[in-house]
Amino acid sequence: MVSLTKRFTKLAIFGGLSFILTASGLWLYWDAIQYMMTSGKLPTLDFQFEEFMSKHDDIVDDMMTKYDKIMKMEVKEPSVGNLVYAPENLADYQRENATLLMLVRNKELITALQAIETVESQFNHKFQYPYVFLNDKEFTDKFKKSITEKVSGQVFFETIDKESWDRPDWIDSAKESERIKVMRKYNVGYADKLSYHNMCRYYSRGFYNHPRLQQFKYYWRFEPGTHYHTSIDYDVFKFMSANDKTYGFVISLYDIERSIETLWPETIKFIEQNPQFVDKNAAWDWLTEKKQNPQKTRIANGYSTCHFWSNFEIGDMDFFRSEAYTKWVDHLDATGGFYYERWGDAPVHSIGVTLFQDRSKVHWFRDIGYYHAPYYQCPNNPQADGKCKVGKFSFPNLSDQNCLINWIEMATDNELNMY
Repeated sequence: MVSLTKRFTKLAIFGGLSFILTASGLWLYWDAIQYMMTSGKLPTLDFQFEEFMSKHDDIVDDMMTKYDKIMKMEVKEPSVGNLVYAPENLADYQRENATLLMLVRNKELITALQAIETVESQFNHKFQYPYVFLNDKEFTDKFKKSITEKVSGQVFFETIDKESWDRPDWIDSAKESERIKVMRKYNVGYADKLSYHNMCRYYSRGFYNHPRLQQFKYYWRFEPGTHYHTSIDYDVFKFMSANDKTYGFVISLYDIERSIETLWPETIKFIEQNPQFVDKNAAWDWLTEKKQNPQKTRIANGYSTCHFWSNFEIGDMDFFRSEAYTKWVDHLDATGGFYYERWGDAPVHSIGVTLFQDRSKVHWFRDIGYYHAPYYQCPNNPQADGKCKVGKFSFPNLSDQNCLINWIEMATDNELNMY
């Protein structure tokens, strides 16, 4: 394993302070610049930074060594006795009440078709689950015709109502503009893109109540441009149902701490007023760990920023419709944080499913090969297509963004032994 400091690229030097290109180091030095500008003093960071990065290197190298070892273990499918495989006669197959789900724009037709091709070839041509495509605009005839020709299951093209999608009228535009300036200063991606804020809010608190989706219990979210690299021969929805799983993921990452500074404090406010909603086996340790990226936990006010990357997720929408989750996201929404900051649906979903239910209900699909730029999950699966190098995660300088080992070490033994 290459030491993390050897992967750094020095960008510039200002008054003895070096900007270093790494997701952790860059923000640490930016905090130093802020200190210098406000206090007029030069922070004595050199020794502190070297000491921190020395420990950080060791921690990241240890985490990635563990990750590499696990990913090289051969896996094919969960080792449970209740997997259901594709039937010879699909006409008589009793599917779960489930759908494949994509939120997509008309202009993303080509990348949507690419994603559909991999989902169909690796999974859905064997089971023919229906698809739901959501858009805040009407789908064009070209889009609908092109998609319909490629899918094996029934397909629904739905429009999201403006009230659910648009920014609420009560958002303070002046405050929003000021907060966007702050986030742009910290290079928070999509900070000034309204449609992205709308999307994050909608996926956090609205999609599962769309009139079309209300008829379904389970969903598999997939996105334009994503790739699946392993054949999935068992019914993932029946697996979720039979094994009492509420949420499934493939990749776990750290978030941009400056995008969610008040998400955790607002969550604490809510649970202090509603302690009955917190599960006795909630994943507090994972949500608040500060071993690998302590500066993220500090800036996010106690939240590690670890989350399940939600561009792939298989979930039970009845959980999101529950009283606990509904009241919590209503509380979050009332603060305006989806617009005053850039709260993503990934941390919102992740906090929800690990606070308000037993952590054992969350499942890592370690057998599924997956890619969404710039991150991979590449298991040692004999069903893989050979296009995903076993153990690959991302570019080396992004290794410290991998939070999966933290989840693995804090998950239940039963979950870890499922493969």
